Amino acid sequence: MVHPILASRERLNLYLLAWNPIALLLALFLALGAGLPWVQSVALALPLALVYAFVCLSGWYISREMPRTPADLVRLLGAHTAAASLSSLLWLALGRLIAHALESVSGVFTGVEAGMVGQWPLLFVVGVLLYLLASAVQYTILATDASRLAERRALEMQVHAREAELRALRAQIDPHFLFNSLHSISALTGSDPQGARRMALLLGDFLRDSLRVGGRERIPLGEELRLLRQFLEIEHVRFGDRLRVRWAVADDTASCELPPLLLQPLVENAVTHGIAHLLDGGEILIRAEKRGGRLHLGVENPCDPDRPRRRGAGVGLENVRRRLETAFGSDAAAQSAEHDGGFTVDLVMPCSL
Repeated sequence: MVHPILASRERLNLYLLAWNPIALLLALFLALGAGLPWVQSVALALPLALVYAFVCLSGWYISREMPRTPADLVRLLGAHTAAASLSSLLWLALGRLIAHALESVSGVFTGVEAGMVGQWPLLFVVGVLLYLLASAVQYTILATDASRLAERRALEMQVHAREAELRALRAQIDPHFLFNSLHSISALTGSDPQGARRMALLLGDFLRDSLRVGGRERIPLGEELRLLRQFLEIEHVRFGDRLRVRWAVADDTASCELPPLLLQPLVENAVTHGIAHLLDGGEILIRAEKRGGRLHLGVENPCDPDRPRRRGAGVGLENVRRRLETAFGSDAAAQSAEHDGGFTVDLVMPCSL
């Protein structure tokens, strides 16, 4: 597995940049402790710091494999101390080779190797401390990467959960409508064969178009209303003049996007639980307007206060609420109310284009 510092050029540059002051302190130590001239101290300290910067990267592999729990703290410190001691000894051996090479290049560096060997005990301690410091930095990187990975996975799980919930809600809505439509066609077969045939054709067109948009996350309101008109044509075959529709849709709302087939279950409820129970039928009002950058939708229908209450009558409305919450969170709301022989559902959501 590639070291995270080596895998990122930006991290590598920052890591090496952090070793610059360490190299200057090392040069100061050699100049004062070993009595080397500044030119010799800097010439020896820079390659020593660079080499040890890469040697210290080995601590990441120990950090990655060793557990970081309080119960294993002693074991962890022992492993890092042993690795730091071995790395420091390796560093001193490499440092002697570097000093010998400098003396071979020019007489200016005569005495560099002897000066360094004289400071081996202190340099060994410095090497151990630097290794442990580098390991602590790499632990921080490991913790940061683990935190980011956990956040990304949590976000991915949240997205997958939302997608799964949307698929489940659509799966509940579509069969519900299909069952009602097929039941209506069956009822018309005996009394109005032509109407049943026309309704079957309209249903086929509606299902084809709804399947086409059902896989999309959002569709424009204009397309949603076109599907709604198709649905109402299907219901009009069954109810005739008992079903009347009034549209109060502002022109500037057509491009606002919303989850597909969001209004269909509301209008279906208006027909099934409103118009169907009234002898003379009634008018369904469908509203759409923009206010303050938000889309306001409404479905109103008359209803019989004494109608029989059927189980599961609120499934469509509840699904709409949950789809709004899944799609927009707290930025959307759905409210319903029954009063004075009428039923109203109001939806509010951001008008995203």
